[in-house]
Amino acid sequence: MKFKYARIQGRDLASNTRHPAGIFGMCVRLIQQGIMDEEDAALYREIDSWFVECLPFPEPCLKQEKVICFFKIENADLMLRMLNPAMWLLSKYHVPFFMVYTNTPGEIVYEDEYQIAVKIDDDIPIVEYHHEWAGSGGAL
Repeated sequence: MKFKYARIQGRDLASNTRHPAGIFGMCVRLIQQGIMDEEDAALYREIDSWFVECLPFPEPCLKQEKVICFFKIENADLMLRMLNPAMWLLSKYHVPFFMVYTNTPGEIVYEDEYQIAVKIDDDIPIVEYHHEWAGSGGAL
């Protein structure tokens, strides 16, 4: 299957969306918590500056609306190359992250050549689901 959209996200939830934080938020959190050293923080700021300069900033993000962003796969090669050092930083500080691919991200409220922003539905509850076999120690 060929996917249209990709997102790099972590395990921890973003405080504004209650969905997994994206790569930019994860790196900023490391800086704000004083975990990332200054040399690495400077590297992240260079990465972020490139994105600010070269990629349109989604209007819903400027307005701090509850959205999450995905890269369009068809135009993501350069963005992903530019994010490699940020992924390296997350690995260096032992922050797990995942590449999520989808064709059905939700209601698109912003779109440009490189990315989309998807509205977060506050009515969808976050539910933890535990399988009966998860703690059994038995093999499947």
